[in-house]
Amino acid sequence: MADPSSYRPKPGQIPDSPGVYKFRDEHRRVIYVGKAKSLRQRLANYFQPITSLHPRTATMVTTAASVEWTVVSTEVEALQLEYSWIKEYDPRFNVKYRDDKSYPYLAVTMNEEFPRVQVMRGHKKKGVRYFGPYAHAWAIRETVDLMLRVFPVRTCSAGVFRNAASAGRPCLLGYIGKCSAPCVGRVTPEEHRELAEEFSDFMAGRTGTYIRRLEKQMMLAAEDMEYERAGRLRDDIEALRRAMEKSAVVLADATDADLIALAEDELEAAVQIFHVRGGRVRGQRGWVTDKVEAVDTAGLVEHAIQQLYGEESGDTVPKEVLVPALPDDAEAVTAWLSGRRGSNVSLRIPQRGDKKDLMTTVARNAQQALVLHKTKRASDLTTRSRALEEIAEALDLDSAPLRIECFDISHLQGEDVVASMVVFEDGLPRKSEYRRFQIKSFEGQDDVRSMHEVIGRRFRRYLAEKEKTGEWDPEGVVEDPDESGRPKRFAYPPQLVVVDGGQPQVAAARRALDELGIDDIAVCGLAKRLEEVWLPGDDDPVVLPRSSEGLYLLQRVRDTAHDFAIRYQRSKRTKRIRTSPLDVVPGLGDTRKRALIKHFGSVKRLRQATIEQICEVPGMGRKTAEAVAVALAQAAPAAPAVNMATGEIMEDDGGGTA
Repeated sequence: MADPSSYRPKPGQIPDSPGVYKFRDEHRRVIYVGKAKSLRQRLANYFQPITSLHPRTATMVTTAASVEWTVVSTEVEALQLEYSWIKEYDPRFNVKYRDDKSYPYLAVTMNEEFPRVQVMRGHKKKGVRYFGPYAHAWAIRETVDLMLRVFPVRTCSAGVFRNAASAGRPCLLGYIGKCSAPCVGRVTPEEHRELAEEFSDFMAGRTGTYIRRLEKQMMLAAEDMEYERAGRLRDDIEALRRAMEKSAVVLADATDADLIALAEDELEAAVQIFHVRGGRVRGQRGWVTDKVEAVDTAGLVEHAIQQLYGEESGDTVPKEVLVPALPDDAEAVTAWLSGRRGSNVSLRIPQRGDKKDLMTTVARNAQQALVLHKTKRASDLTTRSRALEEIAEALDLDSAPLRIECFDISHLQGEDVVASMVVFEDGLPRKSEYRRFQIKSFEGQDDVRSMHEVIGRRFRRYLAEKEKTGEWDPEGVVEDPDESGRPKRFAYPPQLVVVDGGQPQVAAARRALDELGIDDIAVCGLAKRLEEVWLPGDDDPVVLPRSSEGLYLLQRVRDTAHDFAIRYQRSKRTKRIRTSPLDVVPGLGDTRKRALIKHFGSVKRLRQATIEQICEVPGMGRKTAEAVAVALAQAAPAAPAVNMATGEIMEDDGGGTA
């Protein structure tokens, strides 16, 4: 635990201007990013007596080992730089909102020749129009199914589209009138794009124009006694109205706005967002976060706005953002939002009328989300803390192991031997720091020797990183430290190493650490048979109660490492099985491999070909053809397949794997 006074800058060194600051720990990792109108005033708040600081702030400043800052010219620039650094460094003490799920959107791919309507998740793509998010994908499909009667836009995948075009026949939707069938030329690309534009306009809230137009067409058809057409138009109008009913009108003035509401307690906060377009609720989403920093409602709102709009631009940023409390730098946040939209954005607290009533509904949803989250996690924060404390007590550690690394070995009867390393910080998996290893020093099955190799390799990398940053140098020469602060692959030591296994594996891990001179990292093993915890040099295991939260966390860490290792081992085995004799031919790339297989039909027929016949393949010279012939001659042919019902030997004339 660091003393903040040891790295406190002198008051005259800190500029009295807007800027962004970073706190780093002893390993130079960025652990907190903040911004301020006045760097001097803000940073002075962190160096008060520890007893007067908020507990979370006190934990942060005692974990940190240095502070640095960057001066900017305006508060808007500070907001932009703060968002960029939080995304880049992922500081552990910053509030980070994470979606509780990947919400689906209704997307129209206007970047394609024939735009397609589909459900999309994940990162937004350029040239695609998005509507939502929706709570469920089925809600999108119901809406689309109703609207295809009026706007028969393509919904099929690229493969289905190509197959229909090749066959000259549309799919079922083309026959029942729910697709205009551009694949077979029923409409031109321009006509189909116009349909997609109308579909998008309707989804964007411009509904009245289309309803009135269809009603006028229906009346004209009835006057002309075209009753079948009038009936179809009547059904189309009804379908559009049913689609509109799925998103109720909440604001009569056709407002485009996002409403953000919060529910919070001492430990956690939930945020809910309603996306209102054209006066209708078009989507809803929510996040829950641990309050790892001392932050009030205004600060949570600012973080939520950064998270929502940090990667958005144009119309995806609404004209109005309604919030329960204005951020401290409301003018800077408003200017930042306006810059992302490209026009003025209003950021305000609704005071009366329909918008205030709707904000009350959003706040009620946030409160329910927080209650549901707490019910699901069953006081997970307390549970994780208790688990770490139980592990520290059982293993006689000086403090709770905030970073745990677990290693596991996987193989199939001694082949494709691999290892995994998973990382848990504060009792939660940190997937970005998972690592995989191939066993290189020997062949065959020896879990103990494999564990010794992997632990040695991992911590040699750790020592190399320390030497690079000047924290440890066997020659006594200190180099300039790496100032990036970005997460480095093996730079941070765990407080506890867990191995999947019993006494032999634990002894091998401890021996590897001793050989490197590392004596400040605890080691234990978790044996699967009786879930016993083994310590180096002990003849008897440590037995944790079956109901122990500490045992549950160790099991979760061990099982995660086991699954990660198995997935890697299976992928290596699959890749090895799919290899071909042609893989060993020097200078023969994938293109010419495919050309050979396409020309001869299979590896068997290629093996039977002469060098002159191989030279007939485009791009094949005589030298390469000779190398191919030699490689195929040296490779043993696969055993013939046998029909188990008749005993007949099957000829291998099928396509081979290149």
